[in-house]
Amino acid sequence: MLREETKKTRRTGKLTLDELRELVDTGEIDTVIAAQVDMQGRLMGKRFQGEFFVNSAWEETHSCNYLLATDMEMATPDGYKATSWEAGYGDYVMKPDLATLRVIPWLEGTALVLCDVLDHHTHKEVPHSPRAILKSQVDRLEGMGMTANMATELEFFLFKESFEEAHAKGYRNISPVSAYNEDYHIFQTTKEENVMRAIRNGLNGADIPVECSKGEADAGQEEINVRYSDALNMADRHSIIKNGCKEIAWQNGQSISFMAKWHYDASGSSSHVHQSLWGKDGESLFYDPSGEYGMSKMMRHYLAGLLKHASSITYFLAPNINSYKRFAAGTFAPTKAIWSMDNRTAGYRVCGDGTKAVRVECRVGGADLNPYLAMAALLAAGIDGIENELELEPEFRGDAYGGEGAREIPTTLRDAATEMKSSEMLRAAFGGDVIDHYAHAAKIEQDEYDRRVTDWEVARGFERA
Repeated sequence: MLREETKKTRRTGKLTLDELRELVDTGEIDTVIAAQVDMQGRLMGKRFQGEFFVNSAWEETHSCNYLLATDMEMATPDGYKATSWEAGYGDYVMKPDLATLRVIPWLEGTALVLCDVLDHHTHKEVPHSPRAILKSQVDRLEGMGMTANMATELEFFLFKESFEEAHAKGYRNISPVSAYNEDYHIFQTTKEENVMRAIRNGLNGADIPVECSKGEADAGQEEINVRYSDALNMADRHSIIKNGCKEIAWQNGQSISFMAKWHYDASGSSSHVHQSLWGKDGESLFYDPSGEYGMSKMMRHYLAGLLKHASSITYFLAPNINSYKRFAAGTFAPTKAIWSMDNRTAGYRVCGDGTKAVRVECRVGGADLNPYLAMAALLAAGIDGIENELELEPEFRGDAYGGEGAREIPTTLRDAATEMKSSEMLRAAFGGDVIDHYAHAAKIEQDEYDRRVTDWEVARGFERA
C-alpha cells in the first residue's frame, strides 16, 4: 500500500516532508536539491543525500552570501554594500520552504525544494533576495484584502547542438532546430516533440500544470504556457521551468537559450506577464460588467500605476544589456509603454474584455527576466496606482510602433537603470538599500559591456577603420 501511495505522490509532483521521508525510506528518492534564486533568476544551491535532508537539512542549510552579489559570470564585483571581500563573504541561511517541495521527474530519484534566504545572525529575510522582494509586495496586497494571480509566457530557442557543442563553437554557426518560422506550425513542431513532449510531461509531473507548448515566430523558437497561479507560486514555477527546460534539452543532446535576443536576424524571446487582482472570496477585482471592456475602477487605477511607473520598472523587466536589443518595431516586441485592447503592438495589452478573466498583459519583459523581481515591480507600480487612485489615460488605438508622442520604453540599460534608481515609488516599496543593490548590478553589467570589443566592431573596422 505504501508503494502505491508514494507512486501516486510522484505522479502529482508536490510532496509533504512526511511523504518525502517515506520515499527516501523506500529508496525512490535519494537526492534532494535545496535551491535559492539568485539575482539573475537562476537556481543555486546544494544536492543533499536524501537521508540527511529529511533528518536535518529540511530545517536550514547555508550558502555563501556572494550568491546575491555576483554578475552573470559569477564574478565578485566590488561596491556592494551587502557583502564584499572586506567583509569576508560570510554565510546566509537557506531556509527550505516546504510548500515548494516536489519530485523532479526528469532527474532520477530527485526532489527539489526552494529556499528563502535569511540573515545568518538575525534569521530575518535578506531584503535584496528576489523571493523576499516579491513576498513583501504580496504581503502589501494581502493587507489590502487582495491576491494577485499571475502567469508568465516563456519563449526560448531550441538548438540542434548540445550546450557543450555550442560552447565549443563559440556560439557561432549553431543551428536552430527548425529552418523556418514555425509560429503555430504543427508539422514543424512534430519534429521537435522529443524535447518538447519531455518538457511538458516533466513539468506537469513536477506540479507545474502545463497548458500547452507551441512554435513561435521564428526558426527554432518555442513557447511554453502553464496555468496561472498566485504571484509567489507562479514565480517559483517560472524559475523551475527555465532550469527544467535546460536540463531536459541537455539530456536529449540539445540546448535552449532564454536570451532576449540571441541573434541579430532572429526574433526576440519574451516573457509576457499576465496579471489580475482577486478578493478574499474569489471574486475578480478587475471585473465590472458596467465598465468599459468590463474593467473595474480598481483595474483602471492599477493599469494607470503601471503606465506612470513604466520607465522606472523597466529594469526589472529587462535586466541585461542584451534585453534592449529585443525592442524593435514590427517584431511583436513593444517599443511604447501604452495600453490598448487586444493589441500586440502595445507594451500593456488588456485581454479577456467583458469577462471575469479581464486582465493586463505586460509585454515588455524578455525571457531573461527574473520573475520575482519583475512581478514585484509590476505589483508595486499597480499598488501605487490603486492607493493614489490614478486616472487611466485614454486607450491607444492602432499601430503603436508609429505612435508619435507615445511613451517610449527605455532603449538602453543605462537609461532604465537611471529611471529605476531615481524612483521614489520603488524606494518606498522595496527599500532604498535594495534599489541601490540592483542599481549597482546594472552598473556592473553596463561597465562590462562598455569595455568589450564585439564581433560586429571587428568585422566593420578591421580593414576599413
